Amino acid sequence: QVQLVESGGGLVQPGGSLRLSCEASGSIFSIYAMGWYRQAPGKQRELVAVKPNGGSTNYADSVKGRFTISRDNAKNTVYLQMNSLKPEDTGVYYCNARGLLDSEGRGYENDFWGQGTQVTVSS
Repeated sequence: QVQLVESGGGLVQPGGSLRLSCEASGSIFSIYAMGWYRQAPGKQRELVAVKPNGGSTNYADSVKGRFTISRDNAKNTVYLQMNSLKPEDTGVYYCNARGLLDSEGRGYENDFWGQGTQVTVSS
């Protein structure tokens, strides 16, 4: 059973920084893409950043230049460094894993999601 567990959310003042982490656990051989989505109250879930293996990193326009996504494939972990945070960055941040191959060679077409971590930017 594959699980994604996020950590690092919290309350921060505008202009501050947070670092989110997400570790995928289970019988994993490889993950094609890992990324972050967020959902603000009353809004749809939206892409924040995604980092595929061997492909270009993609950021939402609203976070370009402020957020940085990185991966440690040996640990099946993805990070999101968030700087210069704004109140509009407030929301629940979800980790996503796509294109997973398990240790027995089985590929999964479905996405895997974490439970979400709350980020609140407020003075």
